[in-house]
Amino acid sequence: MTGPTPEQEQAVLLLRLAGPLQAWGDKSAFNRRETRPEPTKSGVIGLLAAAAGRERGESLDDLVPLHLGVRVDQPGTLLRDYHTVSDYRGRPLPQAGVSAKGIQKLTSPAKHTHITTRYYLQDAVFVAAVAGPRDLVETLESAVRHPAFPLALGRRSCPPSQPLSLGVRATGIEKALRQEPWQASRRVREQHRAREQDTERVDLCATLEDAEGDEVLHDVPQSFGHRSRSFTSRRVRHLWLSVPTGLPKADPAHTGRSGHDPFALLGW
Repeated sequence: MTGPTPEQEQAVLLLRLAGPLQAWGDKSAFNRRETRPEPTKSGVIGLLAAAAGRERGESLDDLVPLHLGVRVDQPGTLLRDYHTVSDYRGRPLPQAGVSAKGIQKLTSPAKHTHITTRYYLQDAVFVAAVAGPRDLVETLESAVRHPAFPLALGRRSCPPSQPLSLGVRATGIEKALRQEPWQASRRVREQHRAREQDTERVDLCATLEDAEGDEVLHDVPQSFGHRSRSFTSRRVRHLWLSVPTGLPKADPAHTGRSGHDPFALLGW
């Protein structure tokens, strides 16, 4: 019996999604742009499609079947942006709807300023694992390192920091996320080192795509076309992963901990 061909072999691309701001919306109104607490599949596939140079209306048939796992290395905090929109020429703003000729009508009565509320995640860090056929995964990894279009963390105003690609792994999603060292900022890792006795590992929450998962997310893109944007659903499961921190073992002399448990003799 022969083994799988290179096209059949599976691999995992690890992406470090970090930057000053991120925004991963899966439901937004015209005047309110939400963000989920972690990256969506539509956002990650959109980033990969942009890196590969695909236009908005191009097929996503090879990208949608990719499996996604997301590890929360640094949850960040929610930022609310009070945002206003106006026409620099001083004209009234158009309506959201269009006429039979496809032309937007002006607001009536005239409205010159529109208020929108936009939410972002600030100082967040995620590790996304994208699994699929090795040849496709390696092609996408190369595209991420040399993107055809500017890349963004869910919204155009949110550029990613470097490094974005952590490389390709010849393993499953869960194992890849368990083995990849913690990617939080130096400040967060040093705080962990000063606070915890076990500085060699840290527990991080993760979300993995799973047909038997107990939560349904409506974030699978079918098309990014301006006139044909559509999405479908997927199931996911949540779990905790013990991950290496990459930090040296804590020295009790520096942390102020002696390692002595005063309640040990009492059986507590």
